[in-house]
Amino acid sequence: MAEPTIEVYEAEDRRFPPSAEFQATALVSDQSLYDEANADFEAFWARQARDLLTWRKDFSTVLEWDLPNAKWFADGQLNMSENCLDRHVEAGRGDKVAYHWEGEPGDTRTVTYADLLTEVKKFANVLKGLGLEKGDRIAIYMPMILELPIAMLACSRIGVAHSVIFGGFSPDAIKDRCEDANARLVITSDGGFRRGAPSALKVNVDAALANGASSVENVVVVNR
Repeated sequence: MAEPTIEVYEAEDRRFPPSAEFQATALVSDQSLYDEANADFEAFWARQARDLLTWRKDFSTVLEWDLPNAKWFADGQLNMSENCLDRHVEAGRGDKVAYHWEGEPGDTRTVTYADLLTEVKKFANVLKGLGLEKGDRIAIYMPMILELPIAMLACSRIGVAHSVIFGGFSPDAIKDRCEDANARLVITSDGGFRRGAPSALKVNVDAALANGASSVENVVVVNR
């Protein structure tokens, strides 16, 4: 009896055609995009980038390809927060639901793109009020609540880099990451919920800052 072997799929020739029902509701139902990309892939991705994103400064170079490194749209400038929020509100989709959030205890919140944009702008102003500027770094140690993406989008809006620290990490892990990033601020919560029980978070930040991370000037706390 032959020994079992591992199948190799480096040369994949299987096909998985979509159903007729799927094709009927698809945004693209023909080969036109593939043909366009095959004809000139840089022009194809340039069109996609300009059609689907809002640029503060347009790019002149699509791709700088120096194996194994690639730089796309290197001289262009955009803002992630504006592309996630502003462009949808300006296009008349502000009343569309951006997040429908369900908390572990059963609480729920629904926010539209317009609502989310307002909250992100407000928190971006809070960050600026605390003295944060483009190029600064902060740490985020939070549960899975809506204030988490609000904080992340507010950071990107003003050019502040954020490091998300997993909510299960210890005070030592928080301290190390704050020190590595030279973080000026920590955003956290009093706690979250894990497997039905409250899980404290702020106490871990307190312990981390008591033992180091002297670059941290302020802590913003969400009352969960």
